[in-house]
Amino acid sequence: MIPRIALDAMSGDHGPAIVISAALDILSRQKDLHLILVGDTAVIKRILGSPSAKIMQRLSIQHATQCVEMDELPSRALRGKKDSSMRVAIDLVKQNKADACVSAGNTGALMAIARHVLKTLSGIDRPAIITALPNMQDTHTHVLDLGANIDVTAEHLLQFGIMGTVLTQAVHNISNPSIGLLNIGQEEIKGNERVKQAAKLLEASAVINYYGFVEGDDIFKGTVDVVVCDGFVGNVFIKTAEGVAQMISYSINKHFNQNLFTRLSALISLPVIKNLRQEIDPRQYNGASLLGLRGIVIKSHGAADVLSFICAIKEAIIEVQQNVPSQISQQLDTLLSQKRDVE
Repeated sequence: MIPRIALDAMSGDHGPAIVISAALDILSRQKDLHLILVGDTAVIKRILGSPSAKIMQRLSIQHATQCVEMDELPSRALRGKKDSSMRVAIDLVKQNKADACVSAGNTGALMAIARHVLKTLSGIDRPAIITALPNMQDTHTHVLDLGANIDVTAEHLLQFGIMGTVLTQAVHNISNPSIGLLNIGQEEIKGNERVKQAAKLLEASAVINYYGFVEGDDIFKGTVDVVVCDGFVGNVFIKTAEGVAQMISYSINKHFNQNLFTRLSALISLPVIKNLRQEIDPRQYNGASLLGLRGIVIKSHGAADVLSFICAIKEAIIEVQQNVPSQISQQLDTLLSQKRDVE
């Protein structure tokens, strides 16, 4: 099956130029792929230019008359912009005309529209944004929620733990993944009442391999396979991590360009520097899944460049190939059934 990915072409801080460039780039290198550019047809065609006939065979345009602004209220985007590029792209997934949707648009609006159109899986109250980050174990730590749900209950955090467990088992082949709850300390007395209550629920669950509280540095240490937190904390964390990665890259450039000797040192160290930059480059990890929906929706960073958006498209392709919603639904039913039997 050739994956069909709908791209919200009008989304993101940089608009259609980035999305279209990313689409053309990946289509030129990956033959078994069909992309649908969703947005203002006239604008898309003007930027698109005249690609080769081979590329145009695997590229189509779906017109949409509206665009969701980056600072727009989710409720307004949901009710007042039913022909937005974001809504139309998600509708294509609902109508089985696309296998996944990728958008760099307004996170709140994307979550609200996706949840309204696609609905959540049975047993899930709220979808969550999850992504994989590199760690010191040369593996990945999966973190959720990264901004979809600012206010959550302890029960929601339990559901995030279940979804994280299922995703890492079904897609990343991690057997019995360990789950950590992000907190301000590892001691039982630390944290607010919601976190403490969530810890009790996670610990009591027979379907989760609960490790306990973890702190921010445990994410990159690789202490656990999955880290659970609310969307407020998760979004602050991921933006901070991106900033630190950019600062490290800036500092490397700064210190290696101080004088002739340091520039020569840079030449000698070039292979190591190149590998380091690639490993910590946040663009390589762009593309977070809106987990818990009855369809595949990938959230790209709003400030994504071409490389970043290509990575988001690749994440969508992997989830289509792995049939993620179906796998999650099947395993979630099993896990929740076991949970009910224990209770």
